[in-house]
Amino acid sequence: MSLGQASGLAGIIGFAVALLCAGLMGYAIQRGATCTVAAMDEIVNHRRATRLVAIAEASIWVTGGLLLASLFGVLPMRPASYAVTGWTLLGGMLLGYGAYVNRACVFGAIARIGSGEWAYLMTPIGFFIGCWLIAVSGTGRAMRFGAVSLTFDASRILLPFLLALAGWRLWQAALAVRRERFAAHVWAPHHATALIGITFVIMLLTVGAWAYTDVLAQIAHGMTAMVSSGLILLLALFAGALLGGWTAGRLSLRKPSLADIVRCLVGGLLMGWGSSLIPGGNDGLILIGLPLLLPYAWLAFGAMCVTITAAMVVAKLMRLTEG
Repeated sequence: MSLGQASGLAGIIGFAVALLCAGLMGYAIQRGATCTVAAMDEIVNHRRATRLVAIAEASIWVTGGLLLASLFGVLPMRPASYAVTGWTLLGGMLLGYGAYVNRACVFGAIARIGSGEWAYLMTPIGFFIGCWLIAVSGTGRAMRFGAVSLTFDASRILLPFLLALAGWRLWQAALAVRRERFAAHVWAPHHATALIGITFVIMLLTVGAWAYTDVLAQIAHGMTAMVSSGLILLLALFAGALLGGWTAGRLSLRKPSLADIVRCLVGGLLMGWGSSLIPGGNDGLILIGLPLLLPYAWLAFGAMCVTITAAMVVAKLMRLTEG
């Protein structure tokens, strides 16, 4: 076998692995009902932060995977950072308000589609339109910033703690399987986010950093390189979510209302605007920006969470006043 043939075969195998991981990620998103809006709702209405902690754990799993990959010299390249500007803050706020209007973030929209809530098919369409409008207007173009990630600088300190956490969570998952709870219709949030984090790292090592919102944004901005492979991975993500909904008995044919279709389209459009200004959707922020301690990602995700929470609190107070 020639070097070129070996390289081609490795690429095919790598993409097949990434395809499987995209499907598993979609399955986990649906089964765990992974969503930043749901996490904020839990804080506002139930005074718990279980889902937010689980989202943070997804970042921790990615951090551990990135550090191991860097340690063994198999990390293809370190993702880019961007300068912190007023557009970053505005983008995070738009991303948060769009998620509130949509009643689900970009992760949550995948979970809703997997449950047969077909109005949420309009969310990625709206997201694409929002990205396209920013692209044609030329507004808020983010500048790449050569920030050094503190995560890699502190790898010797962080890695033992991350490995200990991974061992503890794997032990808990083994106990859950033994007690036959892992196959339940709804997974514990940390089970779902652990699988999301692990599959994301494997995809990063095989096909590069991948988030489905990035695929939509790239098409909207006219970046056609590797779009076909990104779309195939996107279809695998949707297929995994649908499989999750079907095996959980949630998938059904329900005709969406016009109000829900418009709401999801508008929510997706607002999230597309915000994502283009940051740049990055909350999936990319959680799985790349937060683990690498990139300032722009922390500011944008923080603004997103604060905006969702503020909108929920205002809506709650208005309901109490009307009541």
